[in-house]
Amino acid sequence: MAVGKQDEFFDELEVMSPQAREKYQDQHLAQTIKYAYQHAPAVKAICDKAGVKPEQISSVKYLEKIPITRKTDLIELQRANPPHGGFLMLPPEDVERVFLSPGPIYEPLHTAGIKWFAKSFWAAGFRKGDIVVNTFTYHMSPAGILFHEAIRDCGATVVVMGTGNTDIQVKTMLELKVTGFVGTPSFLATVIKRAEELGHDFNRDFALRRAWFTGEMLAPSLRKTFEETYYISTAQAYAVTEPGGALAYECREKSGMHLMDEYIVEIVDHQTGKQLPPGEIGEIVVTPVHNRTWGLIRFGTGDMSSITAAPCPCGRTAHRLTGIVGRTGDAIKVRGMFIVSRQAEQAIMSFEPVSRFQIMVTRRENRDEMALKLELKDESVDRNKLADDLNKKFQDACRLKLDRIAFVPRGTIPEQAQKIVDERRWE
Repeated sequence: MAVGKQDEFFDELEVMSPQAREKYQDQHLAQTIKYAYQHAPAVKAICDKAGVKPEQISSVKYLEKIPITRKTDLIELQRANPPHGGFLMLPPEDVERVFLSPGPIYEPLHTAGIKWFAKSFWAAGFRKGDIVVNTFTYHMSPAGILFHEAIRDCGATVVVMGTGNTDIQVKTMLELKVTGFVGTPSFLATVIKRAEELGHDFNRDFALRRAWFTGEMLAPSLRKTFEETYYISTAQAYAVTEPGGALAYECREKSGMHLMDEYIVEIVDHQTGKQLPPGEIGEIVVTPVHNRTWGLIRFGTGDMSSITAAPCPCGRTAHRLTGIVGRTGDAIKVRGMFIVSRQAEQAIMSFEPVSRFQIMVTRRENRDEMALKLELKDESVDRNKLADDLNKKFQDACRLKLDRIAFVPRGTIPEQAQKIVDERRWE
């Protein structure tokens, strides 16, 4: 990718005219559908079942002919046809790396010639000379290493931190004079709070001046604190692991997130899969159009948003997501990871004494928290041991630890109660 003439845009795709973008997307979509149909058995099966031939998908408007594949479908397809569910489009020995997401979902990746996240970091202001702490995990999930490579694509230096170890994060950021932060908003708030608890004046002692966030919503109040109290320029990106990258990102205007041209992003009616016009809220559905490894067509993210086609003063011409307004289905993102209702149920209900359960997701001091309510068949069980064993199995399955487990009287949880309840408020 080449830097724009004014050192503003990371590549020329970002300033295409609407007509050029439509032609570009239709052309690459047609090529992608044809290639996936020929090389990914799962895509062929999905299209054949729906009576759709690749040549029928000549433009984005016809994409809705293909059924949506969602996370729960992907889990079941990989179980039925391990390891990749029939979506792998090249010989297994040519796969560069495989990531593991909760489910489990195996995500093969071949990065040659693709820079999925670099444009989002460039738009956030990351440049050569920046020292950037990457606080996303390098373990199993794609976030850490893909963000690492994107930061390097912008010329900046990466501090390979990963998650947790708040005191070490504080010490490292102080001693290396870190200028950039990559992580979740809540973790940066935690780091700043800890630095102040240790007696530091954050503005005086630290060099942090820009932060890039994904994995959770950036509450307007928290953004205001970062920018007005600590003088940290903030930027958000919307990323989904299954399709393999950042789908949208903020520019300096911070008024919605520009869609990436490496993907076709549809806003659809969750029930029918039909495309909705700009301004209407629906489910975000994604089709990568430069991926020749992983043939995931029309992946339903479960996230709800709308698109604006209004011009952006920054000069980028892609439409923008107006923000994530909620979730459909049975998966909720907590601390940057999706918790799938069916997956949580399998872990929790594998313990014979458990009768019913409900997970309550709340937010306290800028951190997501999960509390598990349990009803028991047998009140005589060792509750401490059950809680410890259950939390361990839940963490193994869902990659996150429960904050609290509460045993409640039988009959407290209604029979048809929602398994995961999101009570968070973003203010």
